[in-house]
Amino acid sequence: MQISRAPRTGVPASSEWITGGADIEELATPAGPSRTQVDSVRFAPGARTHWHRHPLGQVLVVTDGTALVQRRGGGVEAVQTGDSVRIEAGEWHWHGATPDAAMTHLAVEELPEDGRIAEFGDTVTNAEYGAGREAESEAQAESGAQSEPAPPLSRVVVMDQKLPEALATQRVEIRRITIAPGYAAGLHVHNGPVFGSIETGSAVYQIEGESAVVLRPGDVFHEPEGVRIARFDAQQDGVTFLGYFLLADGLDAELVFVED
Repeated sequence: MQISRAPRTGVPASSEWITGGADIEELATPAGPSRTQVDSVRFAPGARTHWHRHPLGQVLVVTDGTALVQRRGGGVEAVQTGDSVRIEAGEWHWHGATPDAAMTHLAVEELPEDGRIAEFGDTVTNAEYGAGREAESEAQAESGAQSEPAPPLSRVVVMDQKLPEALATQRVEIRRITIAPGYAAGLHVHNGPVFGSIETGSAVYQIEGESAVVLRPGDVFHEPEGVRIARFDAQQDGVTFLGYFLLADGLDAELVFVED
């Protein structure tokens, strides 16, 4: 048994088989008698593969967002989180994210013993990709029709964080912060407690000495006063979040980058 702890570092997908940006995390590679390969692939908004086919087929499982998929001769289909797609051996197809949002899927395939790999063909044209708009809208409408009516009001506690008793907070400063794709903020500390909520994109967040986690839209985090934040690294799709800075009267929010 081998356990691989999250988060794993993804590698950029080759431009030879994709339009746009995507990161690939290897979850399982063929070893011993097994010929199974499993990857987690995160597509930036608008990114998609070229037309391609696999010698023994492939299974896709959408784990975040909405995927667009199409087989040659068929229409573009929108595939939601939790849905899976089985692609037959030798079937020409493409898959990718919608124009406005990132998407992550698992890609599972058995590799042939003779070493053959996927064969890539033409790029997906803008016209082919644009047909996915209608498919996405239909999938969202169908999903909404099948779901239970939402209550008129709901309250969910997403964080309950104890603060130092001596903390004197006279004001809260709220900032909307955007970090470019792939940019790492670096080791830093704040002069007061900071709370945050991810709006779009994703980032690897780590307090020094603790495990790293991947923050995605809707996730919240807390950076304690004076504690060293080892990582706040934007992923392939960048990240935008609201930061809530708790401040004493007359104190301005400060971020200090620390030398290792």
